[in-house]
Amino acid sequence: MPTLDEIASCISGYDPQALPVAQAQDFIARLVPSVDTVESVPIRSALGRVLARDIVSAINVPAHDNSAMDGYALRGGDLLVDAPTALDVVGTGFAGGAASGDVLAGQCLRIMTGAVMPAGLDTVVPQEFVQEEEGKVVIPPGIVRPGDNRRLAGEDLAAGEAALRAGRVLRPADIGMLASLGQAEVPVRRRLRVAFFSTGDELRSVGETLDEGCVYDSNRYTLWSMLQRLNVDVTDMGVVRDEPQALEAAFRGAAQCADAVITSGGVSVGEADHTKQVMAQLGDVLFWRIAMRPGRPMAIGRIESGGRSAILFGLPGNPVAVMVTFYAFVRDALMQMAGAAREPLPMLRAASVKPLRKKPGRTEYQRGIVGRAADGSWLVSITGSQGSGILRSMSEANGLVVLHHEQGSVAAGELVDVLPFDGLI
Repeated sequence: MPTLDEIASCISGYDPQALPVAQAQDFIARLVPSVDTVESVPIRSALGRVLARDIVSAINVPAHDNSAMDGYALRGGDLLVDAPTALDVVGTGFAGGAASGDVLAGQCLRIMTGAVMPAGLDTVVPQEFVQEEEGKVVIPPGIVRPGDNRRLAGEDLAAGEAALRAGRVLRPADIGMLASLGQAEVPVRRRLRVAFFSTGDELRSVGETLDEGCVYDSNRYTLWSMLQRLNVDVTDMGVVRDEPQALEAAFRGAAQCADAVITSGGVSVGEADHTKQVMAQLGDVLFWRIAMRPGRPMAIGRIESGGRSAILFGLPGNPVAVMVTFYAFVRDALMQMAGAAREPLPMLRAASVKPLRKKPGRTEYQRGIVGRAADGSWLVSITGSQGSGILRSMSEANGLVVLHHEQGSVAAGELVDVLPFDGLI
């Protein structure tokens, strides 16, 4: 396992006092391990879990050529090009039954969606396109082509083909696919364990008396909500006073029960040094000043207790900065730790309604409201004041406008990248 200094030596131009967002993301990706414990869960419990092994289909799906709709199955070679085609109806095929007997040239079969196609038949004409008269059907020319409306055996999945790859976060369609293969149990990585707490003598939890000079701790509730979307096991350790003994006990307890520990507060320049001192005493920890706004200060590293090691993410204390740094760094790191394959978060390109001021040399995340223009294109406007302590600006937004490191000011109507909050689920 490389030390933090060894990882830093692999990052070109690494400077902990002015670290670009992309370099910080690269560093974290090199740092974090993945859980390796695999467990088997019932298919109904697998939604949102990380697949531990490739799922290879043991069967063809569908198992047989079958009809894609209700209509009449026939031989494509019987269709006339420039005149109506008349065929004798010799039976009916239903879904769930065995294939009907031989259907000869000049004949067809009334067939239902999903029914097995008899040997020799390769085309289905929808029932609404034909006329049936006294045991015959008449098909107008040009309605169908040979091979239309037939599903081929193995068209969805062929026997021996990988249906789902390891590292996939299982979605509803994946659960349906597993069911189509008869897969009752699913091999998944165990859930990642994440502990978190806030630091600061001024913080009070919801339900406590708000003394003079104190504020309610919103960060733990925000972090809890963001973690719930990642399907991890969460331990909320509350508010920890800015005292060395209390902080050490909290860090040790968190490291013993979790794979990752997230804190908010105590990492900014000018704050009481107890949090940073305790972090450094318990492990290998770096303190960064990241070239971003909001969310400049951050701590990253490993802490140890009782023979266990946990990855530490020390986030700033301002509410918006907590959310932005979580989305910029922590979310992807936790997904990597959980064993999920890396997937870039989806971005929209939207036209900025108003000019945006921006200096090159840092990444800025501005809270935005995305909507549709009259022509159907995307528009984005900023949610008022962008101060890092104004949580309302995040609550009103439905996405983050990402102004990249080298990017300068944006003119009205210019396209910008937007990270939709719904893409963060």
